[in-house]
Amino acid sequence: MTIAEDDRLMDEALSLAQRAAGRTSPNPLVGALVVSEGRVVGRGFHRAAGEAHAEVVALREAGEDSRGATMYVNLEPCAHTGRTGPCTEAIVAAGVRRVVAAMVDPDPQVEGRGIARLRAAGVAVDVGVREAAARRANEFYVKHRETGLPFVTLKWAMSLDGKISVDRGVPTAITGEEARRFAHELRNTYDAVLVGVQTVLTDDPLLTCRLPSGRDPLRVILDSRLRTPATARAVTVASSAKTLVVTTAGAPHDRLGALRGAGAEVLVQDHEQGRVRLRPFLQVLAQRGVLSVLIEGGGTVNASALAEGVIDKVIALIAPRLIGGEHAPTPVGGAALWERDGAVRLHKTRILTLGEDLAVEGYVPADVHRAH
Repeated sequence: MTIAEDDRLMDEALSLAQRAAGRTSPNPLVGALVVSEGRVVGRGFHRAAGEAHAEVVALREAGEDSRGATMYVNLEPCAHTGRTGPCTEAIVAAGVRRVVAAMVDPDPQVEGRGIARLRAAGVAVDVGVREAAARRANEFYVKHRETGLPFVTLKWAMSLDGKISVDRGVPTAITGEEARRFAHELRNTYDAVLVGVQTVLTDDPLLTCRLPSGRDPLRVILDSRLRTPATARAVTVASSAKTLVVTTAGAPHDRLGALRGAGAEVLVQDHEQGRVRLRPFLQVLAQRGVLSVLIEGGGTVNASALAEGVIDKVIALIAPRLIGGEHAPTPVGGAALWERDGAVRLHKTRILTLGEDLAVEGYVPADVHRAH
């Protein structure tokens, strides 16, 4: 195979992997192809945790054509037994001659062991084809395995003059239908959606995914004083996903019982100056198998998340509207970022057109995380 052919086939494996976006946590997104004499004879992707891995699905489809073939997979095959058997043994048993993997699996249980096992069995292994694309496709998984924290995205909708509502405490529709659909596609992909209590009190949101066949994320409410009503829609909504209210030891105990009685889980966390500390809480979520968190908070929550250095990515939905008003809230409150350690300049940015609205996406530099 030529370099161009390897790239093309790996892109197809990556595309297969994305078909299960939002469905595989705490496992990664994986797609695999079996190619014999220049022809794809088997395709597979990992659909959900506990189900067959992509390599096994592709080998089953290829059958006897797997012997002497090349496998393309966007992540190193596993060599250990988890909920399913090791993929390396299935590859060796099928007689695959060459494996092309986009990247080494950062999970400590794997981390090169799969590659070593295949090479020891006489299988040729090439690693690094379309690696950057593969890391981005599995950015939730990579962040979780490398740091013990979920990947966190900060998302907001604002007017062209940078306002998120006409006034404090006033619900305001900002974007159009296509941008709202984009926002629900994000909820469909992320494991958890997080807001502050003020958003609950102002908007009473459902925090569900309203797409056909969409998956609801875990709903997380930061509420240091437990002001969330037991009747809030995010608490009482019928959903396969749970609602988690995070509070502090200073919260009224009678409110604990009311929220738990309404079906919410209430987690009491350590606090700093009466507020929930995000980083320790995110570690708890990661331990529960949550790989990704979408923050849809107001200016206070957004500022806290940036100040604690837990944000990996920012998505700003921008509508061609002007709201004005010196008291109209903006997406990031708190102290000015440049007064602390310099303005945060995003990188790897891209702009999407969503009807009349725009989405501006960018990543927070790694040194911002290290500073905290």
